[in-house]
Amino acid sequence: MSGQLIEQIVNGVILGAIYALMGAGLTLIYGTMRVLNFAYGEFYMLGGYAFLLLTSAAGMPWPLALVLAAVLVFAFAAVTAAGVVQPLLARPGWDFSTIAATLGISIALQNAALAIWGERFQSVPYMVDGTLEVAGLHIPYQRLLIVAAAAVLIAGSAAILSFTRFGRAVRATAQDREAARVLGVPADRTSILAFAFGSALAALAGMILAPIYAVSPWMGVPLALKAFAVVVLGGLGSFRGAVVAGLLLGIVEAVGVALTSSEWREAIAFAVLIAVIWVRPWGLYGVERSVR
Repeated sequence: MSGQLIEQIVNGVILGAIYALMGAGLTLIYGTMRVLNFAYGEFYMLGGYAFLLLTSAAGMPWPLALVLAAVLVFAFAAVTAAGVVQPLLARPGWDFSTIAATLGISIALQNAALAIWGERFQSVPYMVDGTLEVAGLHIPYQRLLIVAAAAVLIAGSAAILSFTRFGRAVRATAQDREAARVLGVPADRTSILAFAFGSALAALAGMILAPIYAVSPWMGVPLALKAFAVVVLGGLGSFRGAVVAGLLLGIVEAVGVALTSSEWREAIAFAVLIAVIWVRPWGLYGVERSVR
């Protein structure tokens, strides 16, 4: 195996970790609300800018900036869900209304970022310096931090969903919203918190990836598209499926680029998506539903 291919596999794991984190957050939102959140990429973008402001402008240590920025995005997302998205769910035609609303939020946030920070890319300092040399490969510690942080966040989210009262409420709401209400689960509040939690995961992905790719008003668009692909590939509403699909997509995409060229990156990623849903329309971990 050539050194270039090994390097691309490593890059694929790094990219896959971000895809998995983004997909997990989007799955959490869709699972509880059944809403296609087209503003999801902008919460990723807000995380990047919030982290930039707190570290560069305010001089805050990056671990504290990560936590505070995530809390700020969580609060903003909760207000957005409670004030815009949740009220639409009680109206006829809510599925199209929420698509229009989240698209509007996406455009508004992009234009707000453009007006405040301009269109140029802004660099974010590395959180950790130095490189690790393994078998002739030089891997920056920042990239290793991305994988480690994504793994901790995904594992922590899985633990919250499995062992906490909030997690039980999320699972009950995702399974049957009306039945959950009958059993005393506050489905509306749970959905709002799940929306905010998933958006905070996107923001954290934006923060840990910002030192590699910099920040801009449109940085969330390509990642949001990949997150949607991951959710479909893993199976709608499947947290485990989103994680597995994210890692798979990142590795396949990176290896495909190594064997062809970077121009084929997007084509390879979505070709994998099409191939999987052609064979398994319900996704890798989705539940097959019969059509009558």
